[in-house]
Amino acid sequence: MSQPSFDFGAGDEPLDDAATPTFTVAELADAVNGALRRSFSDGVWVRGEIQGWNERGNHAYFTLADDTAGRQAVLRVQFFANARARLRPLLAKHRLRLSDGMKVRVFGHLDFFAPSGSLGLKLTDLDPRFTLGDLDQQRQLVLRRLAADGSLDANRRHRLSPVPLRIGVVASEGTAAWHDFHDELVRSGFAFHVVLADTRVQGPEAPRRVARAIGALARQAARSQLDAIVVIRGGGARNELATFDAELIARAVAGAPVPVLTGLGHEIDRSVADEVAHTSWKTPTACAAALVQAVAGYRQSTETCFAAIGRAAGASLGSAERTLGDQAHRMAR
Repeated sequence: MSQPSFDFGAGDEPLDDAATPTFTVAELADAVNGALRRSFSDGVWVRGEIQGWNERGNHAYFTLADDTAGRQAVLRVQFFANARARLRPLLAKHRLRLSDGMKVRVFGHLDFFAPSGSLGLKLTDLDPRFTLGDLDQQRQLVLRRLAADGSLDANRRHRLSPVPLRIGVVASEGTAAWHDFHDELVRSGFAFHVVLADTRVQGPEAPRRVARAIGALARQAARSQLDAIVVIRGGGARNELATFDAELIARAVAGAPVPVLTGLGHEIDRSVADEVAHTSWKTPTACAAALVQAVAGYRQSTETCFAAIGRAAGASLGSAERTLGDQAHRMAR
């Protein structure tokens, strides 16, 4: 039986040479990392949106995304414990907390991770001014749109009831903000009737959920079941307050048929919701105290009126009694 043979050319020729080398995968990974270190030896600044924030122990991992039309791209970012500890004071100073949806400008060193074949950035620094600037820019755009169509002061045209006892509340049940607000009303001794629309007030879904909760309470108010709607949350990072810069929430506030009061727990910053609301307060407790004061003021004015009526009636009766006495005295003569 014959055996076929194959001619692969001269057997002494090398498979590759210095001009066209053949790499193993590991060698290629080393070559890529070497090229990255040479090209970006001092590190690189990159901007994008945080997606998929994930904490594992003291480390954090996320994807930095660029959704520019026709130029979609993502970069994996490693934010290791030592860098997080070093940057924590900087974030605290600017009241920022990294989370999904944030626009950031970060600095780090590129690394090709051979086991997964992926390019990543080891984050070592960030620029808080970039994030704050983006938040403010988005806020100003929303305010201009609201002002253009008259929504900015629409809710302030409603008159607050002189005795606002029926209150709809948008809050996250079980939080300190809710308990502070509720306890302040209870301590007053007044017969407040509170309807809670329990919802998340932070996170990517918060704007939609808060707006939906305001809408649900607004429908009750339209049936004359509520005197006012209150939107509250506790303090937190500046970017978490940005939830209440959402146009969706602002338009829900503007469209409510009763006054909307806010107590969003920020002593310094004002959100778009604060700007659109009938009245804004710095904290949930202050918001509740204002309602208590309004009811107490109504009671005081009512008691003052009753006292004045009593005095006037007493004076009138006294005068009538003297008149009758004088007439009786003349008749007795």
